[in-house]
Amino acid sequence: MIETIGYAAKAEKDKLKSFAFQRRELNDNDVLIEIKYCGVCHSDIHQVNNDWGGSLYPMVPGHEIVGIVKKVGSNVNLYKEGDTVGVGCLVDSCQECDSCKEDLEQYCEKGGIGTYNSKEYDGKTLTQGGYSSCIVVREEFVLRIPENLDLMAAAPLLCAGVTTYSPIKHWKMKAGDRLGVVGLGGLGHMAIKLAKAMSIHITLFTTSPEKVEDAKKLGADEVVLSKNKDEMEKMANKLDFIIDTVAAIHDINSLQLCLKRDGKMIMVGLPDKPYPDVMISNIIFKRKTLAGSLIGGIKETQEMLDFCGEHDIVCEIEKINIEDINQAYERTIKGDVKYRFVIDMASLKKG
Repeated sequence: MIETIGYAAKAEKDKLKSFAFQRRELNDNDVLIEIKYCGVCHSDIHQVNNDWGGSLYPMVPGHEIVGIVKKVGSNVNLYKEGDTVGVGCLVDSCQECDSCKEDLEQYCEKGGIGTYNSKEYDGKTLTQGGYSSCIVVREEFVLRIPENLDLMAAAPLLCAGVTTYSPIKHWKMKAGDRLGVVGLGGLGHMAIKLAKAMSIHITLFTTSPEKVEDAKKLGADEVVLSKNKDEMEKMANKLDFIIDTVAAIHDINSLQLCLKRDGKMIMVGLPDKPYPDVMISNIIFKRKTLAGSLIGGIKETQEMLDFCGEHDIVCEIEKINIEDINQAYERTIKGDVKYRFVIDMASLKKG
């Protein structure tokens, strides 16, 4: 077994603390990765707090992982020692169902294995994530990071990047299309950067006047304060698509009115409660679509990383040391980060 140190929550809503555990020895198809950086996703907080139910403890969060290959199994062909690689939200899937065969492992019909807060297919072993010194992953779920990207700023691409890239590609958004992005956080700012690189016209919806200038600097063509009734009314029937990144209950009915006939609203933010009132008439009377999207498969995630490499796209980040993780959680809940915390795992070795 491989001795590993990380930070874990040992119970619901617990503070994260230093935690020693063991990774498996390498199988023939495994890759051992020394973790250099790990992004802090809002879903890490939801999982630690058991907001969505079903959390498993002890839990080492983290699924925006980048690092260096330290060792490979005897059958590994794609990677070698010294390669710069990443691991996203999945570390395994059945590889046999229709979704897996279509490179959509995130929708695996047997249930994909999450990078943390999952059980391996043996039904016993808990997966543990990237707030740790190393990780062992089967070759098929390792991703190559383009060499020109800043490794630390690339870490959140493994979740925030692909979560916003996937709906853009699936719904075939193209240059000249008009896209609304709801919320300017870790997901929202990546949606703007990716869509801008594709020459899509972007309107950012926010409740925060202080985010207007930031949104424009990131590439938004327009910014609408969604609490301003006049501004919202001016957007009626203007948009082809909306990507809604907000992970809290908010007014999606007024946003739907901004869509043209046949417009599509895609939800990627996951609240911990059901929406109480959704006006179905908004959808029916102009043949609109209300849809959802979850991360991306391994092939699509690699495509996204390569696209970011071609266009020099990385996340806007704030570096932290691992001992500051609990404070970072508090700040993330308050929206006090631009736009993603990334843990420097070198700080783990000092602890």
